[in-house]
Amino acid sequence: MASRALLSFALGATTLLSGCSMMRSYDTELAQTNQQLASGNVDAALTLLEKNNTDPDKDLLYFFEKGELLRAKGDLAGSQKAWGSADQMVGQWEDAVKLDSAKYLAQFGSFLVNDKVRRYEGYDYEKVMLTTQMALNQLALNDFDGARIAIKKTHEREAVIADLRDKQYLKSETEAGQQGIKTQYKDLKGYPVASLDAPEVVGLKNSYQSAFSHYLAGFIYEALGEKDLAAPGYRQAVELRPNTPLLEQALVNLDKPAGKDDDSDILIVVQSGLAPSRASISIPLPLPIDHNLVITPLSFPVIQADTSTAPFAQIGVDGQPQNLTALNSTTAMSRRALRDDMPGIILRTSVRAISRGAAQAKLNKTNPLAGLAVGITSAVLEGADTRTWRTLPDTTQVVRLRLKKGEHQVTLPNALGGSHVAFTVDRRYQVISLRAVGNQVFTSGVATHRLADAGPTTVASLKQP
Repeated sequence: MASRALLSFALGATTLLSGCSMMRSYDTELAQTNQQLASGNVDAALTLLEKNNTDPDKDLLYFFEKGELLRAKGDLAGSQKAWGSADQMVGQWEDAVKLDSAKYLAQFGSFLVNDKVRRYEGYDYEKVMLTTQMALNQLALNDFDGARIAIKKTHEREAVIADLRDKQYLKSETEAGQQGIKTQYKDLKGYPVASLDAPEVVGLKNSYQSAFSHYLAGFIYEALGEKDLAAPGYRQAVELRPNTPLLEQALVNLDKPAGKDDDSDILIVVQSGLAPSRASISIPLPLPIDHNLVITPLSFPVIQADTSTAPFAQIGVDGQPQNLTALNSTTAMSRRALRDDMPGIILRTSVRAISRGAAQAKLNKTNPLAGLAVGITSAVLEGADTRTWRTLPDTTQVVRLRLKKGEHQVTLPNALGGSHVAFTVDRRYQVISLRAVGNQVFTSGVATHRLADAGPTTVASLKQP
């Protein structure tokens, strides 16, 4: 009778756990939110986000997503406020890392806690893209001084991440040897290894440094007359994405005299698509449990690229075709992050499964029903972590032009309805940002506005006061 009661309790606990916030299906939630965004219904997307985040103690992902949705809506002040909250959380993470990186790594690397029930701290590329997106908000308001603060923080954050990851990967390698775990992600039969070994993934220096962020830094510093700081930004962008004429030309142009007074240096930034999702895949592995090799199904994350938005590499400016230069791929960065994290994920997952299996084997000898209950509960808890910033743009492309002051037009490809967006050039340096999701085009800021003859696609032009 006691055993049956224990089984009933475990099954009940499993049901409760599957419905609690720690076991939420974040990917499902954000798929619904992004469907509303891709249809142009940003208010509905925001309503869904609030509905799925009723806890007063909001997490980092909530502020990530809210900031991007408010940016699409054109509420740049609200977007900056939400992202400011996210930035404070990331800042607290930085402080903890700086104070005692060994203690932080010991807590993060614990074998006892599944990754998906940890407090979400954001992937490295998300932390870096956060302040980059905040800089774009400032630039939409022609606030280059504010953008300078945000972009400077971006690259200071990179230094903290670089130091921590060097220590983390060395620690994981050492612990894997101590635990006798020799499995690598390439050994996982049925795992999409090719996606992590793709040239665009392996070719990245790391998962968090973006050529776009560094190029944008160079442009901001150049606009503010700080050429001595602009040059390192451009050089870093060249190093991260070599053989890219746009980046190389930026360095060359720094030494050239300024153009005519009525000409302006315009950077058009086109961000499209959505960040990839993460799913959980089960892979059977032989593990040494209770002095026997036992084939045990383990869960690992996989990256699934977004397909909501048709790719394009050209826009029209004043009726003339202009080729775009791709400077950032969130999908590639996400896959590189997972590629680098897989040794630690395999180690933590395997050790946890071995410990759980040994305990269950002992329990089975004395109380089979209790052992079964533990096994059922463990199966529910042991999925891979699928949380990630889903509204973040996937691809960032740019074109840099010399334009005269006055009114100009950008035409988006037919895949986006051939949409038209007008913008006003009235400064020596300006940044014009566009966002494409599905067949929707969003733009915001003081310089852009919607044309009355925009095609069948909705152009959400959200001019700031």
